[in-house]
Amino acid sequence: MNLPASPAEEAVSAELAEVRPALGSAYGSALGGARAAVLTRLWRALAFEPLPWVERREHGPGGLTVRLPGGGRLEGPPPDPYATDPYVGEVLLDGVPYRQAGRLMTALGVPHGDAFAAELDDSTASLALSRAGRPAAPEPAPQAAWEWEQRVVDGHPYHPNCRSRPGFSVAEQLAYAPEHGPLVELGLVAVRAEECLVTGAWPAGLRDGGRLLLPVHPWQAEHVLKQTGRGAAGALRPGFAAHPLMALRTLAPAAGGAHVKTALSTRLTSSVRDISEYSIETAAAVSAFAQALSERLDGQLHVTRTLGAATAHSPDLAAVLREPPEVYADAAAGERVVPVAALGGAAFARSASWRAEFARLALSVCLRVLDLGVALEAHGQNLLVVLSATGAPLRLVYRDLADIRISPERLARHGLPVPPLSGRLVSDDVTLLRRKLFGSLLTGTLGATAGSAAAFGEMLAQAAALPATADTEALLTAPLPTKALTLMRLSPGIPGDRWTELDNPVAGADGRGRAG
Repeated sequence: MNLPASPAEEAVSAELAEVRPALGSAYGSALGGARAAVLTRLWRALAFEPLPWVERREHGPGGLTVRLPGGGRLEGPPPDPYATDPYVGEVLLDGVPYRQAGRLMTALGVPHGDAFAAELDDSTASLALSRAGRPAAPEPAPQAAWEWEQRVVDGHPYHPNCRSRPGFSVAEQLAYAPEHGPLVELGLVAVRAEECLVTGAWPAGLRDGGRLLLPVHPWQAEHVLKQTGRGAAGALRPGFAAHPLMALRTLAPAAGGAHVKTALSTRLTSSVRDISEYSIETAAAVSAFAQALSERLDGQLHVTRTLGAATAHSPDLAAVLREPPEVYADAAAGERVVPVAALGGAAFARSASWRAEFARLALSVCLRVLDLGVALEAHGQNLLVVLSATGAPLRLVYRDLADIRISPERLARHGLPVPPLSGRLVSDDVTLLRRKLFGSLLTGTLGATAGSAAAFGEMLAQAAALPATADTEALLTAPLPTKALTLMRLSPGIPGDRWTELDNPVAGADGRGRAG
């Protein structure tokens, strides 16, 4: 059935006709799948998140009914919190079918729903654009590490805003988004060294006498820095070409060398992607600490080093230089390092035996790190796996230390030195530490790699063979935390993460819809 296009879908179609008319037909063909993908993600939230206007949920053999105030009801298929293939083609609201997430959210009439509906429409249109740019024929196996990153087309596996990119025109998405395979020309802004905060070693190649040359994303230069007077057309120097990675604002220079994390002051998915001064202040100390910790892990975990970080005392003008993950793979032996989120299209990752082997590796390493005193944010973008020439998972690589959590109490228990840090990175709160790791590794990375609740249960069962710790016990017996992603978008006045809990397929625990 042909559905009327949303304003966002129409806007993308119109701009595409101007800037890339050859993609118009593919974009139109991709809209149906994109609508189902975003609606599936929204149905997950309606089924499991502690939304204040949901009165109760009734699970039956034919599906789920969500009861709303005033006798309203939503009806849809049996929900699977770990499904990654779109399985929700429509949802009934009081008997009326809805096939577009934005229109459903508008019809619900909930607080802040109209703004979120606009985001859902943007996400749908952008996702269709992302899919339209991929070749119809099977692509050859990626060779370079950045090619693996650019295979991730659909974005976050569970967030309805999986491809929401407010402030990006169609032309800018085609020019900067990794799934479109562009080469991005970074600019450089010269700032006097005494006006900057620098940690680590800022390279000579990014200095000019007494000035630091800070790499700047072209979108940031155009839309943000020109408003502050920095990075205006006359002040921005030519920089270097780079391949955008999964994070979009982090790029791999075409000439090789350190990856560059740039500030990008717009909301992508849920968060504004600037770089805080706190992240720059702590970058060197956290990197050195993580390197020392990884040495206790028998070579099973490598952490990419932060080589240098600098800011002009502004979250809008800052950059971090990070060691590329591929330095931890033996190319001569045929090894390659791949972000876990990019494994969805690999044939070997669809094997139950491969998933079990990967789960054993990921659970054993990350739980051991947690026991030592560090909760990694091990989602599929930060967590990478070194694969053998035949695709076997050998060891892990972790990147981007900006949002880990460090427990001084646990470090001291193991006789480990506590790094000279304070602020949000440091906490002994057991709930917070477990949420950080479990919510990223379990209900994120492993769930998405499995692609269904049944397959996730098989993966999670691998933890039963791990050494017994209090964290492993919680993993095997308690409901599992996951971020309430839609609740956060519908709660603009409440800062920080919101949480709920999901059934534990190993324990059979009932954690549906518990608020956190």
